[in-house]
Amino acid sequence: MAPMAKGFGFDPRKAVRHLRAADPALGEIIARVGPFALELKHSRSLFRALAEAIVYQQLSNKAAATIYGRVEALYPRTRDGFMPRHILTTPDEQLRGCGLSRAKVLAVQDLARRVHAGELPTLEEAHALEDAALVERLVQVRGIGRWSAEMFLMFRLGRPDVLPLDDYSLRKAYAKAFNKRSLPSPRALERHGEKWRPYRTVASWYLWRVLEQPAATVMPRRA
Repeated sequence: MAPMAKGFGFDPRKAVRHLRAADPALGEIIARVGPFALELKHSRSLFRALAEAIVYQQLSNKAAATIYGRVEALYPRTRDGFMPRHILTTPDEQLRGCGLSRAKVLAVQDLARRVHAGELPTLEEAHALEDAALVERLVQVRGIGRWSAEMFLMFRLGRPDVLPLDDYSLRKAYAKAFNKRSLPSPRALERHGEKWRPYRTVASWYLWRVLEQPAATVMPRRA
């Protein structure tokens, strides 16, 4: 399958070649990890993608999937899944009964109101927006911070140049990969990441893979 067929707006092979040339230390990690294999999550709509993101926050995948399934089960007659109008006409108690916290109920309701009012772009419109502009729109939603917006760009839209500076796992992976004694500050990570442009998403994916490997197999010889 050709890389572009996976839904990315860029060629992952070209991205990997660029990263190996721009950062030899990262290139060693790439060589150990192997081919770029990020798989995009299918999204029916921006509303459904963000609603799922809200539900999954601070929960294990198994627990979140159970709760999200219960929300979906509230609307058995919908052909394409629940829509903003369904959430807006559902009593709080029913949503809470699915396992949603009070904060998440408020967040999903705010998302539904904003989508229903046309304050947020459609999924098709989101694809046409620049990263910064889209993040600015998304973080207006209650419960959607910059990290959640960046995960949407990376794992739903397949944007090539996202570097989630506030992601703890990424900072931990950077420290492990480059043999640092402490976690880098977001600013330090941002400075190092300049050499990874315009493929910082790909660099981030490779760094996350470092956490899955024994330390002795991932330490580069030079930082």
